[in-house]
Amino acid sequence: LPVGEAGSRRAPGGYRSRREWFVKTRRLHVLTDRLDAARADWEAGRVGVVRGGKRLLNTRHHLRAAGLTQEQWRARWRAGRRFLAADGESGKRFGNETIRVTPDGEVSIKLPAPLAYLANAPHGRYVLAATVAFAHRGEQWADRIQTNRAVAYRIHEDTIRGRWYLTASWTIPPVKTVPLATARTGGLVGVDTNADHLAAWRLDTHGNPVGEPLRFGYDLSGTAQHRDAQIRHALIRLLHFARRHGLAIAVEDLDFTAEKTREKHGRRKTFRKLISGMPTARLRARLVSMAAELGITIVAVDPAYTSRWGAQHWQKPLTTKARKSTRHDAAAVAIGRRALGHPIRRRTAPPPAHRSDEQGHRTAQARPGAPAREEPRPRIPGPRTRSVRTGYGAKAGNQDTQHRSGCPAEHEPWHQDSLPLSL
Repeated sequence: LPVGEAGSRRAPGGYRSRREWFVKTRRLHVLTDRLDAARADWEAGRVGVVRGGKRLLNTRHHLRAAGLTQEQWRARWRAGRRFLAADGESGKRFGNETIRVTPDGEVSIKLPAPLAYLANAPHGRYVLAATVAFAHRGEQWADRIQTNRAVAYRIHEDTIRGRWYLTASWTIPPVKTVPLATARTGGLVGVDTNADHLAAWRLDTHGNPVGEPLRFGYDLSGTAQHRDAQIRHALIRLLHFARRHGLAIAVEDLDFTAEKTREKHGRRKTFRKLISGMPTARLRARLVSMAAELGITIVAVDPAYTSRWGAQHWQKPLTTKARKSTRHDAAAVAIGRRALGHPIRRRTAPPPAHRSDEQGHRTAQARPGAPAREEPRPRIPGPRTRSVRTGYGAKAGNQDTQHRSGCPAEHEPWHQDSLPLSL
């Protein structure tokens, strides 16, 4: 595009200056060269692996900035390259034949044939003197090894604390799908994903918000471990709320892979940075895996217009003197209603001239099969004073007796009968 060309809402504009165009072009050439080099290594079968981590390798040239001595760095380097890992196998005793951990925490290692003379237990096994215990998900680990399901282990050294650790991991089974009608039973929780929090609201089976809005915040600044812990903590609180009330969770099926480029949004850097910072892929993967462990159903809905229609139809009705609903809270209600199969837009009252109950039209009408649906309302007994007149509580009688075509509140389409031939 020409330099300086103005953009619009649907099409990006050109770069601001020749300098910006030059910098972007040079960056494109650098990335193209890196891509060619990576493709050449892949075709030749060359794989670059740094045992211990590439970051630790680069730290060797900046020991003073890292606050390490050469001996300390060397200890970390050796510890990073010295570990023992073994994948599990279902059907084997306690889920792993190479590194076996009993329910009591006893760890034994199957030695290879050249080291069989070092075994201190039968069948060529070496039993460690120390025992292990799992504080996190220990019950799940115990359930797996008692049924001989696969568990992978990794033994590594932490030079900072001066300890050896044993890490257990396993693969989460495929998520079981349930009918949508079953997931909607009892209502659900609508969740709106944002850059710094999850906005949620509980809805009943009719799509009405219940209780107060919920907010589960997280901070995505700092290291990758900190960001992952923040997301996991927010999802745990959400899942515990859904499990406590026996509800499913409705989320948007967001995917910003092709929606955060400059070609899509032009110079709107703030907006592109906002959607780039939303961890949609990580949230989706974490939520599905954690919900499968707890037996909670996840319903993914179309994200189109949920924020706009939610703010238009639900933000104002849900705002009271004691509660100020945000745009994100209204979007959570819209997501939940869409998951329940209800329209997001609220039903509006007809004009006053078309209301049959004298400025008191009820927007929520009875179902077609409700008994006495067309009968008059019962009169509310009370003192006959000037403020309450006789018969004031009674309303119009059976409306089917009026001169109207068909039932006045029918929901099925009606057709006018053909005119008689005598006319």
